[in-house]
Amino acid sequence: MFKFHNWLFAIVALPLLCAGCNTAAGPQPHMWQTSDLQASEAYARASHGPYVLRPTDQLRIQVYNEPNISGDYQIDSSGFVSVPLAGRVKASGVTTAQLEKALASRLNNGLLKDPRVSIQIAGHAPFYIHGEVKRSGEFPFRPGLTVMDAIATAGGYTYRANESQVFVRRAGMDAEQAYPLDSRIAVFPGDNIRIPERFF
Repeated sequence: MFKFHNWLFAIVALPLLCAGCNTAAGPQPHMWQTSDLQASEAYARASHGPYVLRPTDQLRIQVYNEPNISGDYQIDSSGFVSVPLAGRVKASGVTTAQLEKALASRLNNGLLKDPRVSIQIAGHAPFYIHGEVKRSGEFPFRPGLTVMDAIATAGGYTYRANESQVFVRRAGMDAEQAYPLDSRIAVFPGDNIRIPERFF
């Protein structure tokens, strides 16, 4: 009788134990990993406040009483801008105010006396959107632009669109990154946005 009870307990308990093992083993499927969501939130936060310069941005730099230095410049793909007498200065990742200070410091280093530098953004690289939108193509960028704004600019979704996710390839990057469309994903100059087709 004792052996029978042990055998019966093993039959009932074993599937339950295995089910518990299966639940613990392996992560639950999730389309967007935590790192992806953190990245999307970082991009969203970056879209507020002063605009941070990026490669391909076009700058209008004016140095008071220095017509040979003043002019239009473009930030190169490495994130630097080359200015006479100042050389190559890191421009990507800073604001225009921060770049003004950096250039003034370079020019003041025994070259000019108390230079006054003013920088304005003369233009941005466009962004691109394709896939399941009504008007694929190239569109002008503006600071604060989000993916939802970009979709609206492209005429909205087609009836085949998957409205739960978007793929973005950032300028200078080789691979796309998937993001959920319920987050505020910021768009930057040169970004390539793809709206995928949904599966019926």
